[in-house]
Amino acid sequence: MSSQIKIYSGSASRDLAEETADFFGSPLGQIDITRFSDGEIQVRYKESIRGTDIFIIQSTYAPADNLMELLLMIDAAKRASANQVVVVMPYFGYARQDRKFISRVSIGAKLVANLLTAAGADRIVTMDLHAGQIQGFFDIPMDHLNASAVFVPYLNALNLDNLCIASPDMGGSDRARSYAMRVNASLAVIDKHRDRPNEVTSMQVIGDVKGKNVVLVDDMIDTAGTLCKAAEVLKGQGAISARAITTHPILSGTAYDRLEASLLDEIAVTNTIPLKKRIEKIKVISIASLFAKAFRKIHNHESISSLFIN
Repeated sequence: MSSQIKIYSGSASRDLAEETADFFGSPLGQIDITRFSDGEIQVRYKESIRGTDIFIIQSTYAPADNLMELLLMIDAAKRASANQVVVVMPYFGYARQDRKFISRVSIGAKLVANLLTAAGADRIVTMDLHAGQIQGFFDIPMDHLNASAVFVPYLNALNLDNLCIASPDMGGSDRARSYAMRVNASLAVIDKHRDRPNEVTSMQVIGDVKGKNVVLVDDMIDTAGTLCKAAEVLKGQGAISARAITTHPILSGTAYDRLEASLLDEIAVTNTIPLKKRIEKIKVISIASLFAKAFRKIHNHESISSLFIN
């Protein structure tokens, strides 16, 4: 007999978890996440989960308490004799620290992988990792979902003539090329140079964008400096419009002000991270139904490859 399934949410992803549970057809499980007066977190499941397959939904964006809360939820589930603990991280925090690019730095993504495994995770589900090689940091199964499943239909619905897909940096060229093939668009790549993190010094467009509707594709948007600067460069070279699709809306610092003042016509994001505020230029596309479908297939031991757009 197949074990029962229950879906739980951490504090960081409550809205997404509720929507996902609704698509799945099951209410969220009952859990208490409390804090001592000094801020220490305590987790307690309010119902029996013995022998149950549980899915814990929690994105690990800042602050680091979101990651600690997730680790405690995993630990509590294992100690309560859950059959399987599936950790669902729509946004995998610390993914930008995937290697040593200078001396004497930590590899944060590997450390997070070790912590999740040590806490007792049996499986990881995530979306659009900043660096795909992070999948190799785990010795447990990982399902890496792709936001193209919701973004490609969005792009097709725009019905834009002379569509061009652009990558805001060389590292994202494979992602942009994949999108360009799926929507039958031309491709451009922006070569950017940084002197320090979150600060772009110069940009150069590789490809023809004159007279085209350009869509920038990236996995995350943090300070928004790169995308805003890219829109200026693209329109300066004759692009009719400049849009962006980015999976994870981190949007730190003055990002919202930058976007409002930018030449970007629209920015489409998913709800892997909740927005701090709404502005007219940002369109949110939900990935809840995609995760719900993945949960059902994982629970039923079915392939999830059908959820990807090839």
